[in-house]
Amino acid sequence: TRVRSSAASDVYKRQVQTRFATGTHELYQLLATERERDALADPAQAYELVRRISAAEEIDTEEGHFSFQPADGFQGVSEGAPARPMGVEQSNSSVVFDDRLVLKVFRKLEPGINPELEILRFLTTRQFPHIAPLLGSYSYDGQALAATLGVAQSFIPDAVGGWELALEEIIRDPEMFLERLGSLGRVTAELHTALASDAGDPAFSPEEPSNEALSLLTATVDEDIERIFVRLPDDEALAPIVGRGQDVRERLAARAQLGVGGRVIRTHGDYHLGQTLSTPRGWVIIDFEGEPARPLPERRQKRSPLRDVASMLRSFAYVTSAVELQRGERAPEDFELRARECFLTEYFEQIDPTLLPSGEAQVANLLSIFELEKAIYELRYELDNRPDWVQIPVAGIRRLLEETS
Repeated sequence: TRVRSSAASDVYKRQVQTRFATGTHELYQLLATERERDALADPAQAYELVRRISAAEEIDTEEGHFSFQPADGFQGVSEGAPARPMGVEQSNSSVVFDDRLVLKVFRKLEPGINPELEILRFLTTRQFPHIAPLLGSYSYDGQALAATLGVAQSFIPDAVGGWELALEEIIRDPEMFLERLGSLGRVTAELHTALASDAGDPAFSPEEPSNEALSLLTATVDEDIERIFVRLPDDEALAPIVGRGQDVRERLAARAQLGVGGRVIRTHGDYHLGQTLSTPRGWVIIDFEGEPARPLPERRQKRSPLRDVASMLRSFAYVTSAVELQRGERAPEDFELRARECFLTEYFEQIDPTLLPSGEAQVANLLSIFELEKAIYELRYELDNRPDWVQIPVAGIRRLLEETS
C-alpha cells in the first residue's frame, strides 16, 4: 500500500492506493486526525469540511489541489452545531449537521466527476423539486488523480425511507401504499423528463440508442446466464429454473431482435425503494452515484429510462417477499401485480413519450430485457450472499420465461 498525504488544519486527507496480486488497484479516501482516528466520527473535524465548502477554500499541496465549492447562497452551519454520523454505505460515509445538512464523503475514489455531484448539480440548477438540493462539494486534482471527494446536500428530517415505509404499509394499509406508488411513478417520469431536458449539454442531451449497446448488454447477460446456470446448487427453491438456462438465453435473444427504440439519457442508475424518501411534501429521490460496483465511466453512460423502471419493478418483488421474510406477515396475494400497475400507469401518463420506443409492444419488450438483466444479477447475488432470498429472483425469471414474446 502506498500512501500520499497532505494536512489541512487538524484533518489529514489521504488517498490510499491498494494494489492486488492481479495487477489491479483501488484508491480510497481516508480522513484522519493526528491520532489516526476516523475524522468523520468527530463532529468538530467533520465540521471543518463543511466550513471549507462554505468559505469556497482552495488548498494547494505538493501532491495536488483541493477545491471546496459552495452552491449559490450556501451559508454553511454554525460551529458547534449538533452533528451525528448517518451510517456507512458501500462506497461512502455521511454526517448530518443540525438536521438540515448532510455531508457525504466518498470513500472509494475513481478518476472523474462522480455522477452524484454531476446529476445533483444539474437537477438543483433546474430546481427539480423531488431531490435534496446540492449545497456544495469538494474535489481533488492531483498528479495521479482528479476526483470528486464529497458532496453536501439539504437534509430532510421528516422523511421516511421508501423501503421501510413499504414494509409497514403493505401490512397496515396496502391500499395507501399502492396510491403512493402511483405518485412515485409520476415523480420517476418527471425525473427522467428533467434529466433529458437540456439538448445543449453533451453530458445530458438525449441520444439515439445504438443496436451495438443492446447487443453488448444481451451478450453480457447471456454470459452471466451460462455461468450461473451451470453451477446452480441442489435447492428446492431453484427447481423452477433448473435446466432452463438455454430457455432463458433464447428468450433474451428473441426479445433483443426487436431492437431498442426511444432515446438514451442520463438515469438514476441504481433505482429502487431504498433510494427514495417519503415526505409530507411528496417523494424525494436520493443517491445518484449509480451502482457502486460498476466503474465510474459506466455509471455515467446514457441508458434507456426503462432500465430505471425495470429496477424499481424488481424492488416491488423484493419488498413484497420481504414482508414475510423480515416481518413474518404476508402481503396481499396480488400486491406485486397491483404495485406494478399503479406505478407503470402513472409513469407512462407522465413521461415524455419521445424517450420511449414507439408502441406498447416495443416498450414491454425492452422493459422485459432490463427486468431479466436485473433478475439474473439478483440470482447471482442471492446465491453468493443470501440463499434464503433466492426464491425472489427465481420467481422473476420464471415469470419472464412464461410471458409471451
